[in-house]
Amino acid sequence: MSRKEVAKRAGVSEATVSRVLNSVGPIAEKTRDRVLAAAKELNYHPSALAKNFVKRKSGNIGVILPYVPKVHIFSTYYFSEILSGVGEAVKQHGYDLLLLFTTPQEGVMNYSLYFQTQKVDACIILGARDTLEEREALEDLERNGYPFCLVNQRFEGSNYNGVDADHVQGSYEAVQYLLQQGAREIGFVNGPTMYSNSRDRLQGYRKALDEAGVAFRTDLLYEGNYSRKSGEALARVIAEQVPRPDAVFAANDRMAIGLLQGWKAIGLEAGRDIALIGYDNSDTAKVTDPPLTSVDVPFFEMGRQAVQLLMDEMSAVNELSEEHSKQRIHLLPTKLVVRRSSQWDHN
Repeated sequence: MSRKEVAKRAGVSEATVSRVLNSVGPIAEKTRDRVLAAAKELNYHPSALAKNFVKRKSGNIGVILPYVPKVHIFSTYYFSEILSGVGEAVKQHGYDLLLLFTTPQEGVMNYSLYFQTQKVDACIILGARDTLEEREALEDLERNGYPFCLVNQRFEGSNYNGVDADHVQGSYEAVQYLLQQGAREIGFVNGPTMYSNSRDRLQGYRKALDEAGVAFRTDLLYEGNYSRKSGEALARVIAEQVPRPDAVFAANDRMAIGLLQGWKAIGLEAGRDIALIGYDNSDTAKVTDPPLTSVDVPFFEMGRQAVQLLMDEMSAVNELSEEHSKQRIHLLPTKLVVRRSSQWDHN
């Protein structure tokens, strides 16, 4: 049963039903009795969560981050930009920001505990992986009605509240550009498939090849882990492949920079011997030698929009709205930024 049905049965507005059930403001005794009688007849009980959110519990928006030993996460462009956007928006809405770290060694994930202990009123999850443990933790959040938002990750079969970039289109435009430059042997250095953005980029890569009539080849696919070292480790593998790829598209700038440095160590130059495109358009992409062509992703805006989605969600719960939906995904556009690394002398 819904609040709307109670209002119809009692002959009052939904707002009046909310005031009666939450004891807010003066209400005529007869009206109160009608509403309570209608609610009883329909066996309607507003959720405890909705009542709790009438009063803010902590004043904190949590950001859940993966803890990776020996990785300076705040110097990573991806995390720093998203957190900057989150921080700005959280402050504008009068909340405080609480950073929470998880590690795979912790065993069973329990994001709901942050709500149950009143540490946060809502949370943003960065670096989520498509694993059974992660899915169970998210399903628990959803089942309990806790407001949360995923950034840069989607789960097939689920439609959680989230903000993402159009990585299919971003990848497609990058590979299409290389094809227009005359490249046909295009390698793709991707990240682990536990991340939806890795799968999206592979889809865009294949789409560009298909449209150009170029065969998709698994021997031109390489997997890194989004670190510079993984790109550097693949540099010699790619360089020694016969025939050597004309061009390489890397799924983030850190792996692309690792490739660039690894090739330089063996006498190859991106933009001369092999065309190279990265992804993220990080600050470092502008100062590499040669400067790195990259796909710009609006990470700062993704952080801002994640907060706004949570504010909308909490506002809807405060109002006991039956119409609000937690199942929204905002997809932001990307843009290819061309620099010298993507040039290629194919004569």
